[in-house]
Amino acid sequence: MTHPTLLRSLLFVPATSEKLLHSAVRRGADAIQLDLEDAIAVGDKEQARQAAAQAIAWLQGRTPYVAVRINRPLRMAVRDLEAVVAPGLHAITAPKTPDGATLRLLDETIGELEAERRLPVGAIGLIAMIETAAGLANVNEIATATPRLLALTVGPEDLAASLGAQPTPDTLYAPNMLALIAARRAGIIPLGYAGAISLYGDKATYRQWIQRAAQLGFEGAFCIHPNQVEICNDLFQPSAEAVAQARRLIKAYDRHLAAGVGVFTVDGQMVDAPVVARARTIVAKAEALGPQ
Repeated sequence: MTHPTLLRSLLFVPATSEKLLHSAVRRGADAIQLDLEDAIAVGDKEQARQAAAQAIAWLQGRTPYVAVRINRPLRMAVRDLEAVVAPGLHAITAPKTPDGATLRLLDETIGELEAERRLPVGAIGLIAMIETAAGLANVNEIATATPRLLALTVGPEDLAASLGAQPTPDTLYAPNMLALIAARRAGIIPLGYAGAISLYGDKATYRQWIQRAAQLGFEGAFCIHPNQVEICNDLFQPSAEAVAQARRLIKAYDRHLAAGVGVFTVDGQMVDAPVVARARTIVAKAEALGPQ
């Protein structure tokens, strides 16, 4: 399983909206996420599956990464997978993931469809959404359920409802940190932030939430509105100043290490191996982004 280099922003688009789809590709999101779940009325699911298959084909060459959020009931999920596993699809987002067994069932079904359709087996990844108390209790099991899993996130609105709480930063901080720790332990991408995804009109508050998420260690987030994409892309990447400082630290560390010195000071900051490890991560992320 080859994970994507960047998933700073995953922009939701209802699978049935051709107008929003055509607009979405101009927004600069790292991924377009076609939605078959919450954005689609129950009576329109079959139409949405057909539209999603067409959209996946159309998106090839127009966006870096394509994901589809399927439905949670297993019978619906299988019909969704049968419709969308095709060339051009990179990932399946699994909502309301309750446990690792559910992900393994999805993994098996995707693998069968990949083999049947002569696609590289294992190429389509999974993104798990933690949206229930049960899922949160099983977050470590979920994070290690399958090599196909590439990212993990908390669904703030559904999880808050499951907990009988409001989707506030206080409510969502601990679940998000549990998900981040589980993701890092499993070596997959932590997505998310402690805030309500539905708050897209207040850009200043949203920006504060994303800035905090980046500081906590998250790599990206779902976006339900195009105005969230620019904020995520901006804050889930290192600034030019941070990259320059990281390169100075690495250069100084290599020089001191060659002289047998493992701890020293640069610009008033103590520098040792963990500090340099963070600096190397910053530089690697900047290089993955390419010239800006």
